[in-house]
Amino acid sequence: MVEGGVPFPMLSDSLIDPDGVIQAMEILTPPVGRNVAELIRQVKAFQHVRETSEATPSGWQPGKLTLKPGPDLVGKVWDVWKPDMAF
Repeated sequence: MVEGGVPFPMLSDSLIDPDGVIQAMEILTPPVGRNVAELIRQVKAFQHVRETSEATPSGWQPGKLTLKPGPDLVGKVWDVWKPDMAF
C-alpha cells in the first residue's frame, strides 16, 4: 500500500488547461526518461491553440506555421503543411 492508502499510481505530470480539462498525458515506466523539451513544446502548443483557435501541426514550434481549422482546410492539409516542416 502506498502513502495515503491508494493501491495504484495517481495521476501526475498531466497537462491540465485552465478549465480543469486534461489536454495531454504521458505514461512511461520508470526506466524510460521523459523528453522535457517535447513537454515544453506541447505546453506552448496547447497555450497557442487556446489563445488563437489555430491548430499546431506535429513538431510545431512558436513562430512556425499553424493551421486554421475550417471548411477551407478540409482535404487540403497536405497542400498547406508537409511533414518535413516539423523538423
